[in-house]
Amino acid sequence: MISEQDIRDQLKRIPYPGSSRDIVTLGLVGEVLTKDGTVIIHLRPSSATEEVLHHLTGRITSAISAVPGVQKVTIHSGRPRGAAPQPAPVAAPALTPLPGVRRVIAVASGKGGVGKSTVAVNLALALKALDNRVGLLDADIYGPSVPLMMGTEAMPRAGQDKKIYPVEKYKYGISLISMGFFLDDKSPVIWRGPIVMSIVRQFLRDVLWDELDYLIVDLPPGTGDAALTLAQEVPLSGGVIVSTPQDVALLDVQRGIAMFRQVNVPILGIIENMSYYVCPHCGEREEIFGHGGVEKTGLEVLGEIPIVEEIRTGGDVGKPLVVQHPEHPMAQVFRQIALRVMEVDMETLQ
Repeated sequence: MISEQDIRDQLKRIPYPGSSRDIVTLGLVGEVLTKDGTVIIHLRPSSATEEVLHHLTGRITSAISAVPGVQKVTIHSGRPRGAAPQPAPVAAPALTPLPGVRRVIAVASGKGGVGKSTVAVNLALALKALDNRVGLLDADIYGPSVPLMMGTEAMPRAGQDKKIYPVEKYKYGISLISMGFFLDDKSPVIWRGPIVMSIVRQFLRDVLWDELDYLIVDLPPGTGDAALTLAQEVPLSGGVIVSTPQDVALLDVQRGIAMFRQVNVPILGIIENMSYYVCPHCGEREEIFGHGGVEKTGLEVLGEIPIVEEIRTGGDVGKPLVVQHPEHPMAQVFRQIALRVMEVDMETLQ
């Protein structure tokens, strides 16, 4: 009997043209159906040209037809017949890298409330724990939270030529910039898009970042001005998507995936946050928001983060779990995620 997993395993052997990564990891493969020897594969909409789709269709047909028991292969390209291909991705080589910054990784989510900033902060600290030089840029202009989560009220120092130095959290060894450093707790941010885009550019170009191995960018939810500005301003090494398992969150994740593809940014994987809850009294596991939903995206699952009180309190008091409780099992999970991010990031360079 042919299983969906058998088909996906075969599809993982097919690289996307011009990339070292396969079409499943890149999220091009959508629904896979098998019945009575017939395999139906849905490819998600992408910026691929007709020539590339034709090439992939041939590769997929040949690979799946070789699976024992397969009698017929049907492929749906995800583009209505006669429809024009989507606009070509933004060409990364035209972008200017940040001086001294080796890799820029964006942490994104399709919607708010999924714990994206919490993940971004702990991921940055976990990368630091793995002997990397790390900076953290809070690009959520309307709802900055990095100053609170990192436990600092310091102000960036002015440099020459209208440049500024990032806040140095020496205790944690992280360089920080956030709109939260320039606002008091009651100041509303009611700027229109062009101002937000200008601030993101300033945080990238006018901040005197030291030599960094990784600059982690905490994007605002969705696919708005800040995300687009980042992708069009500097070459991104990759994107990490954060989601909860519930379908309403995963629906918006697809928009985030499409956004990264449109601007030609490799997606390193997805993190399932609030994955489950374990009762501290009886040890029973509860999957409050469902479980395993992120696997439906076709992206590599970098890790599963359960609902743990120490993660929440660490962010509230400015003492993130990874540094406050380095021996905690969840701190180890964050370090494993960081290690996998480094591995996948290096794979994209090959």
